[in-house]
Amino acid sequence: MSAHVEGQLPHEPEKATLEGRNKVLGFWLFLGGETVLFGTLFSAFLALRHQVLDGPPAHELFSLPLVAIATALLLTSSLTSVFATQALHRHDNKKLITWLIVTVLLGLGFLCLEIYEFYHYVKEGHGFTTSAFSSSFYTLVGFHGAHVALGIVWISLLIGQLAKKGLTVVTAPKAYVAGLYWHFIDVVWVFIFTVVYLMGKVV
Repeated sequence: MSAHVEGQLPHEPEKATLEGRNKVLGFWLFLGGETVLFGTLFSAFLALRHQVLDGPPAHELFSLPLVAIATALLLTSSLTSVFATQALHRHDNKKLITWLIVTVLLGLGFLCLEIYEFYHYVKEGHGFTTSAFSSSFYTLVGFHGAHVALGIVWISLLIGQLAKKGLTVVTAPKAYVAGLYWHFIDVVWVFIFTVVYLMGKVV
């Protein structure tokens, strides 16, 4: 079924087939495993965040305005991802692709700021092996950044597939789970912003 007969698709095309429903269910299970993994990294960071040795402490190191801009970009991308899912349920492949492109661009903006942030921290003497705090910081925040990069590549490939094949009961589950993934990494970032940056400034 191609894009020119999108109106024949069911309201929730991502769940129209058994394969599609299994993909969605399987992805929820995958996100459960990812939650446990990030929980472990958060626990390690909280245990080590005061072990700075000769490196700069968090309250001297972090630049909240830069992180706030990055946060705004990522949270906005979560909103555009919602718009993409709404377009999916309206069977509007053109709008779906448009919102996915905007999501990717916002994600790229976030990733560029994070790379710049890491570069700045290294110049300030906060390298990966500087202290237990720096190692746990780069592992947690860098692992999240890697997830963002993966999401950008994934959604970019999906955009190409949607442009070529249109919105079908095969491509719809892929778009839906990509949205779930993107919301997940946005939620994780909210916790990182709170636990790592805000607590680092005040506690």
